[in-house]
Amino acid sequence: METLGGLGKRETRKGFFYLEIIYRIKKATKRSKIKKNMAYKKKTALEKLHESHGLPKVEKITGKMSKKWGRGTVVIPAPIEVDKIMKKVPKGKLITINQIRQIIAKKHKATIGCPITCGIFAWISAYAAEEERAKGKKSITSWWRTLKSDGTLNEKYPGGQENQKKLLEKEGQKITRKGKKYIVVDYEKSLIKA
Repeated sequence: METLGGLGKRETRKGFFYLEIIYRIKKATKRSKIKKNMAYKKKTALEKLHESHGLPKVEKITGKMSKKWGRGTVVIPAPIEVDKIMKKVPKGKLITINQIRQIIAKKHKATIGCPITCGIFAWISAYAAEEERAKGKKSITSWWRTLKSDGTLNEKYPGGQENQKKLLEKEGQKITRKGKKYIVVDYEKSLIKA
C-alpha cells in the first residue's frame, strides 16, 4: 500500500486515512504525460466529477481525528453524490456544506460526512456546472445555493463571492458584507430540511 508523503503505515492507521484518500484522488487527477516530451491534457471539472476512485468509503474514526470528530465512522463520498444533493436545492432555498455532510452521513449510515472531501467535491461540482453552461446546457447544478457552514459565500466558487452574490440576489436573497466576506441575511430561514 502506498502511503502519503513518506508517512508510515502506523501514522496512516492513526487517523490519516482521509489524507490517504485525498492523496489518491489528487494522484489520479494529476496530469498524466502520454509520452516523454509530449503534451498532456488537464482533466476538466466534469471529468473529475464523474470519477469515483473507489468512493464512497466508510472508515472508522481513529487516533488524532477522534479528538476533532469524536467516535464513530466517517464517510468519504463520491464527487457525484455531492453534486446530486446540490442539484436538488430549489430556487429560493439554500444548503450549507454541513447539511450536505449530514445527508451523506445518513445515506451511508456513518456518524459524519468528511468535511474536507465534501468541500472539495462541492467546488468541483460548481466548476463542472460552469463548464456545462459554457457548452450551452440550460439546466445545470445551482452551485450558488450552496453556502459555507456559517452562511457565508464561498470565495473559491466560479467568479468568487461577487458572482455568487449576484446569482443569489437574482433569486431574491439578501446579502450583507461581514468584514471581507459576504453572508446571506437570515440564511437559516431559507435552508432546506436535511
